[in-house]
Amino acid sequence: MGDRGFKSLDFYQDSVKLLKAAYRLADRLPTFERYNLSDQLRRSACSVLLNIAESYGRSHYLDRLRFMYIARGSLTETKSAFIIAESLGYCNTEQLHWVSQLKDQIEKGLNGYCRFIRSQQQGKEEYGTRLGNW
Repeated sequence: MGDRGFKSLDFYQDSVKLLKAAYRLADRLPTFERYNLSDQLRRSACSVLLNIAESYGRSHYLDRLRFMYIARGSLTETKSAFIIAESLGYCNTEQLHWVSQLKDQIEKGLNGYCRFIRSQQQGKEEYGTRLGNW
């Protein structure tokens, strides 16, 4: 079985669902939130996907892990934006619950993939066990 790419990862596909939900909510926010919560929500949700892809394109395992950790942080930031939106009445508790469940599912996949990356230690032979300027 060959490499099918990052788009085939379940947690990447779930992150696309979260991105779509974030954009839907951002589009419904009041105009005065356009350059604040709306923008932050879009950027954090995009960051999840972009950092997963960036990680996938790196050849050293420590570099790959670094981008996965950034994706995980952006995932938490996205959930926090939904919490803020719910507390301000921009989305309901049911929507927040759905996002929370999806976030937990994505995070579980990210954590599992990080364990896999650590176990493989790709690039260790070529570059060693420290990140640096190679």
